[in-house]
Amino acid sequence: MQTPAAIDFAKATSVADAVAKLEALGEEARPVAGGYSLLPMMKLRLAFPSALVDVHDIAELQGVRVEGNELVVGAMTRHRDILDSAVLSEHYPIFREAERVIADPIVRARGTIGGSLCQADPASDLSAVGSALRGTAVIEGRSGRRSVPLREFHEGPYETVVGPAELLVELRYPIRPGAGSAYEKVERRAGDWGVCTSGVFVVVTDGVVADCGIGLAAVNAPHYCSPGAEAALVGKAPTEENLLAAAAVAAEECEPSADQRGPVDYKRHLAQELTLRALRRAVAASQGV
Repeated sequence: MQTPAAIDFAKATSVADAVAKLEALGEEARPVAGGYSLLPMMKLRLAFPSALVDVHDIAELQGVRVEGNELVVGAMTRHRDILDSAVLSEHYPIFREAERVIADPIVRARGTIGGSLCQADPASDLSAVGSALRGTAVIEGRSGRRSVPLREFHEGPYETVVGPAELLVELRYPIRPGAGSAYEKVERRAGDWGVCTSGVFVVVTDGVVADCGIGLAAVNAPHYCSPGAEAALVGKAPTEENLLAAAAVAAEECEPSADQRGPVDYKRHLAQELTLRALRRAVAASQGV
């Protein structure tokens, strides 16, 4: 039976307490909430934290609210609560669509958005969603809080900008009136990591794409997004020809690797096709069709 290596363990009662405990336990200490991302890697001896700080019961890290022109999601908010959030679904159905294809009800009842983003798995659904929406991560440490665009949050596979004795505390997403959004995913079996996923938002104003965001996961899109595809579409009419051209750019900007989920050409094809499907649905939603 696979078991993690021996570690120290502490339970935090507040954000400040969590930061203090992380600092006291050393640079290799890690926060843990639901544990569905970190613990499997520890059992496989792929992750070696020296200590875990349990942030499970910190109420200030939980919940969804509207603050000004932003949606604010606490880092400890569980997948289940994101799936059920009427506020998130009202502004961005992409959250509901992505959450429906993440793992299973048991995992969604315990896993959190912060844990998912900090795990930085190359196939992370919510990382693609966050990059598409150009969200912002708020990180707290001893010196206070700092904000990092989600397109700069991930430094590589399983690496983020969250440093030692720091804690991701919330995610902020701009509210864009008139935005339509959609999420598409191909997986080998229900609840699995995606072979390819694409999430988008589109704002159509006066027959022209005024703004859009395109997020991709599992196909090695830099920072889980495709800025070239976005630039190819903004300022143009959302015709089938223009949507297809943008989707083709999204596929070109990916650098997928061949593995047990498929060869490179197949994954590029999926990146183009899923982006095209998501764009079509997001455009229709923005136009009220």
